[in-house]
Amino acid sequence: MSKTTPDLLPSETVLHIRDTCLCLAVQRAARRLSRRFDLALRPFGLTNGQLSLMMALNRSEPPAIGRLAPFLGMDPSTLTAAVKPLSRRGLLVVEPDPDDGRSRLLRITPEGVSLLREAAEAWREAHAELDSALPAGLPAELRDGLALLADLP
Repeated sequence: MSKTTPDLLPSETVLHIRDTCLCLAVQRAARRLSRRFDLALRPFGLTNGQLSLMMALNRSEPPAIGRLAPFLGMDPSTLTAAVKPLSRRGLLVVEPDPDDGRSRLLRITPEGVSLLREAAEAWREAHAELDSALPAGLPAELRDGLALLADLP
């Protein structure tokens, strides 16, 4: 069987999409930011996604997986998978919802809160370094713009 190159898209199309695609730009930036914060959180055995999840559990009333997933921009099955390693480490527990037996609640443990206290300082330092590397006002503009994107239907 011969290997032939298919008719490719014109390079102008490829360059236009590369230079204008918001999705690509956000994905590239998110990957770089993730690596930056994953590195800062590595001494605590956490990823930036795990830190965000645990921070969302730092409340007196445990949230249901179904309510927490959209807040984190995840579907419930992805969140359930993300919970497993944290649960195995004893940083959070999954409990049945006393009001709805089909629903599960996520509760941070004392060990999880203790780890968050330590990791939050590393996060603050990494975030301050990032903010100082960007032009004044840009971090707030980015957060505002991303919030608008997140709220689109």
